[in-house]
Amino acid sequence: MKRISTLLLALLLALSACADCVAEETTDETVEPQYALDSLTVAVVNPMTGNFFTSLWGNNTSDADVRALIHGYSLVIWDVEQGMFRHDDTVINAIVGSLQEDGSHTYTIILNDDLYYCDGTPITAWDYAFSILLSIAPELDELGADADHLNWLVGYEDYVSGQTEALSGVRVTADDQLSISISGDYLPFFYELGLLSIAPYPISVIAPGVSVADDGEGVYLTNTDGSEEDLFTADLLKQTILDEQTGYLTHPSLTCGPYVLVSYEDGIAEFELNEYYKNDPMGNKPTIQHLTFKSLAKDELIESLSNGSVGLVNKVTGAEEITAGLELTSENELYTMSTYPRTGLGFISFSDANAALADAAVRRAIMYAMDRQTLAQDALSGYGIRADGYYGLATWMFQLVNGTLPYPIEEPAEGDAAAQTKYEEDLAKWESLNLEDIEVYEQDISKANALLDESDWNLNESGEAFDPTTDTLRYRQGENGLEPLSLTLAYGQGSAAGQMLVESLPQQLSAIGIELNVEAIPANALLAEYYGQTELTCDMLFLATNFSELFDPTGQFALNEDGLHVWATTGVECEELFRIAQEMNSTEPGDFYGYTEKWVAFQKSFMEKLPLLPIYSNVYFDFYAQVLKDYDILANASWAQAINRAYLAEFVPEEVEEGDEEFIGD
Repeated sequence: MKRISTLLLALLLALSACADCVAEETTDETVEPQYALDSLTVAVVNPMTGNFFTSLWGNNTSDADVRALIHGYSLVIWDVEQGMFRHDDTVINAIVGSLQEDGSHTYTIILNDDLYYCDGTPITAWDYAFSILLSIAPELDELGADADHLNWLVGYEDYVSGQTEALSGVRVTADDQLSISISGDYLPFFYELGLLSIAPYPISVIAPGVSVADDGEGVYLTNTDGSEEDLFTADLLKQTILDEQTGYLTHPSLTCGPYVLVSYEDGIAEFELNEYYKNDPMGNKPTIQHLTFKSLAKDELIESLSNGSVGLVNKVTGAEEITAGLELTSENELYTMSTYPRTGLGFISFSDANAALADAAVRRAIMYAMDRQTLAQDALSGYGIRADGYYGLATWMFQLVNGTLPYPIEEPAEGDAAAQTKYEEDLAKWESLNLEDIEVYEQDISKANALLDESDWNLNESGEAFDPTTDTLRYRQGENGLEPLSLTLAYGQGSAAGQMLVESLPQQLSAIGIELNVEAIPANALLAEYYGQTELTCDMLFLATNFSELFDPTGQFALNEDGLHVWATTGVECEELFRIAQEMNSTEPGDFYGYTEKWVAFQKSFMEKLPLLPIYSNVYFDFYAQVLKDYDILANASWAQAINRAYLAEFVPEEVEEGDEEFIGD
């Protein structure tokens, strides 16, 4: 029998109740706004930062949506229905995988010949090779980017260290043919095909005067005119990528996605259809001519939808906004909604440069002091759960363990005793997987105080033993005297969950002798601090993240000066956690049980180490006018993908025949 947690069951019941609201009667007195049928305005709370090229300069969901609109033709895609990566037939004519003598896997790919950038320039194998070479270029580090560490590529280490001129793991043998080799040292890898998630980028715009060459030993960058002067430099890329007016990061001009970015000013992005776009991996070709994408204050979202200035509001999470949206959809049949689980979570990050937060006892005490359950309930209006690990509601491993996703085993036909026995054994194995042994940090002030009493932070302002019944602030003995346990936390302006957090967390931490000062800062500044692009001004940051389909937590680690693996953004030593993450990756593709079993072990270690403090995961709401047809957000990773199938048409209310009226009640 599947296990459904109490929280998830309550969540599902709440969503069911929301669906019932839509069926309520509407009034005939409503004056309907008029929507254009050739353009759509989409609004979110989270503002764009302008990282429209790649996520190497940081990432947020709004930037990711823009990238999904304007970039396309990745070699492989995530199949939502199958729950796995597959090659994109739109891009690839043929693909052959072969095992080499050294244990590496080589994928030979023949591209279709009808792929073009938005100006009609053909896309070739050289464009994909350039994307790889650019993503691992050390010059990017000089520009504040985090260059990809594609250590799975054959020849990667030799190439990035300068020992070889060419990257031997990537070959281009014809304009429509390339091969990519995955090192045997990296195999097996559970998401192996997902490593080929590579999109083309135009070298003519990003590195003019530079070309990709292959003399038989692998691909490398060279000057187009054959001159010896090094043209591919950090200075060149600073101009072509980071220029505030024309740089490809914020104003990518030559792209190959379903839409073209035509302007980005004052936080508003405008898009037009890309006439050269073929179709998406599902065969959909967008028809909405013009898109406007912008952020609004949370209290403006539903009002803007109801007055017709916005046609779709995306990723609504605030309790008040959800309630207002539900009221709108129940009172006016012109409007409807979609709900879908989040792939990520809200959390508190921090800097271990603060001696207190480098102490595991302090982090654990903070978790015990917090009432994360109430926060998830109040801030998300019940449409979320407390997160007790590094996962989101939509994480398929979490859904399997909680029984909200069917186990990937099939019950055999009757009469096959051996198969039935094997099925029952497999079923028992799956049902034995759970998160019950994981420390979930239910609020317990006594436990929090006990942890701090055993730490260095066990003194009061007089240097005597801290007494929670009489003392207010904890101290420790430092080299220059007593040091107070005082912390600062920043959250993004306009964040409903952040505002709820600051209303409760300072008081909760005060109960265990920790002083917490809180400030709201612009979301862009918050992300810049989190990604290390600016100096960290606060000890703790409250923000949220969404996971990519290729769940590879090893990318969250870095090596410290002692050669130990630490969580990159917080500096917490996590050697065991890194080892488990590697074991997850090394699961054979298709071994869902083996991978999930290791994932459970990862969550247990994560909650012991607490490299960041998980708070909640939630359900998103999209509210929109029913002039938007076939908007299937559930079958897509984002609105930017769902829009490819959707179209605009007049809304015609369904007539209710006599005798078919639904009784709503008093």
